[in-house]
Amino acid sequence: MLEPDTGKRDRKNLADTLRRLRKAAGLSGERLAARTAMSQSKISRVESGRVLPTVADVERILTALEVSPEAKEEVLSLTRTANIEYTSVRSSARMGIWRRQAEIKALCESSSTVRHFLPIIPSGLLQTAEYARATLTPVIEGNPARDVDRAVQARLESQEALNDETRQFHFLLTEQAVRLKRAADSVMVDQLRHMVEVSRRPNVDLAIIPGSALVGASPLNIFVVHDERLVTVKSPERVRVLPRASPLRSGREGSSRHGFRGIYARR
Repeated sequence: MLEPDTGKRDRKNLADTLRRLRKAAGLSGERLAARTAMSQSKISRVESGRVLPTVADVERILTALEVSPEAKEEVLSLTRTANIEYTSVRSSARMGIWRRQAEIKALCESSSTVRHFLPIIPSGLLQTAEYARATLTPVIEGNPARDVDRAVQARLESQEALNDETRQFHFLLTEQAVRLKRAADSVMVDQLRHMVEVSRRPNVDLAIIPGSALVGASPLNIFVVHDERLVTVKSPERVRVLPRASPLRSGREGSSRHGFRGIYARR
């Protein structure tokens, strides 16, 4: 966790940098908002430091400003650092899980390779509507009928990222994640059939660690690696976003016989 003063400084540096880049491009806040499909008020809040933009937000802004690849990577690095944080899952549910699904979609669409390690549940990118409904219902507060429907729809929309065959998706699941009964039998059967269909896509690699396999460490957390620039680690209580791939290494261990390139956290 970042110290408060450090976090505030990173946030201010990011806001100042984005404002300077916009002015250097000769764009008003209104024109930038139109190019990024954001509201002008959001652009203003980001540039004043009142709102911390996500990595996906900043990528949209930098693309609209047509900054150089070198400058883009430098600013994105600053954004990732500013976004290192823990987010309560319950808090996320109160704010609207559909917002998180929209961010997942944006991150996938800005990545060429996305790798998932899934020890307890299939990724939302692999879920049917009814399976998603069964898993989302217990964590959504407020008006369940309205909010669950909205969250399920957002999750299904996030799956559109799979349609772009220029992007590669790797899913490594434990057998427990596949077998754990989260819904009625008919829903579970449809979920398994759907995963089989998704695994046949040319840009999807799906592998399962069998329950009989000897595992040297206890895999407890879900994590997703976007290229080698951003990692999201999720536990039952919180989500942590980590910058870049400096604490990561990739190898062919694990399920290499399935064609999956293993990703391991290195402390």
